Amino acid sequence: MIGSFLPFLSCALREELNVVCRNSDVYPVKRMVVPKDKVSWSVPWPDYAPPNYSAPHLSNASWADPDITDAKFKPKWNEDDDGIDRRSYDQNETIKYNVIDGCPLNTKGRTGLSGRGRLGRWGPNHAGDAIVTRWKYLNGVKQLDAESGLPILQFIAILRKDCNKWAIPGGFVDPKEASSSAVLRELFEEAINIKKLSDEVQMALKEFFKNGRQVYRGYVDDPRNTDNAWIETTAINFHDDSGQHTENISLDARDDAADVKWIDIIKEMDIYPPHYAIIEHLRNLHFPKTK
Repeated sequence: MIGSFLPFLSCALREELNVVCRNSDVYPVKRMVVPKDKVSWSVPWPDYAPPNYSAPHLSNASWADPDITDAKFKPKWNEDDDGIDRRSYDQNETIKYNVIDGCPLNTKGRTGLSGRGRLGRWGPNHAGDAIVTRWKYLNGVKQLDAESGLPILQFIAILRKDCNKWAIPGGFVDPKEASSSAVLRELFEEAINIKKLSDEVQMALKEFFKNGRQVYRGYVDDPRNTDNAWIETTAINFHDDSGQHTENISLDARDDAADVKWIDIIKEMDIYPPHYAIIEHLRNLHFPKTK
């Protein structure tokens, strides 16, 4: 089973909606408890009255949306809004979210908190994640997982400063920036200082990074999500099947990363909870016949 390679949490992520954000405590206000049978907006809940929280610093942030009550703020929901993508995605399909009383509603249902938390955008906040992978070798021998017998995949992971968890390198997409560009920008900012490499290695890596494959595009169950603001990502895999491209990569933790290293994708790995689901999509890409 693909799921057997991941911790129990990934099973919960598949069976329940917003399980991570509903149980998070990253904000100074306490979320309203939302039972799993009342997460969906389609389930009536007249008494649902979550606390409202939007980080105060967002009101003066040039990169963030104005407050939702600002009369001058007239976003084009579910559209490209002058370079700001306010559309929502499920893999390659565009899906529409509802807007009630001027506020966009989380596509996956209730989170126990209204407002936008500390996210810059109301509605979808688009990010990009770079998954650089290779097969694990030891003394020239490809290593196999003891339980499955399959080759062990490794990926470049950063240690996030905000939660001290290992995670896929990534970050938010800038206005008028393509997701694919954001993916590489964040990778080079957080995990690989390409400027420190020789011209020859730089050229080889640039060719290597032209051949990415989309692993996932859509909603991320992130601790920061609220009823009115949520994170969506485009995750792209750059796989080095032979290992010749990544052997010359010098990992260099910078920006939002406290550390960086190669991590084995195995049952016991401990990573940033929202990324388990993305890693599972990655395994489906490389081991499509396993069930």
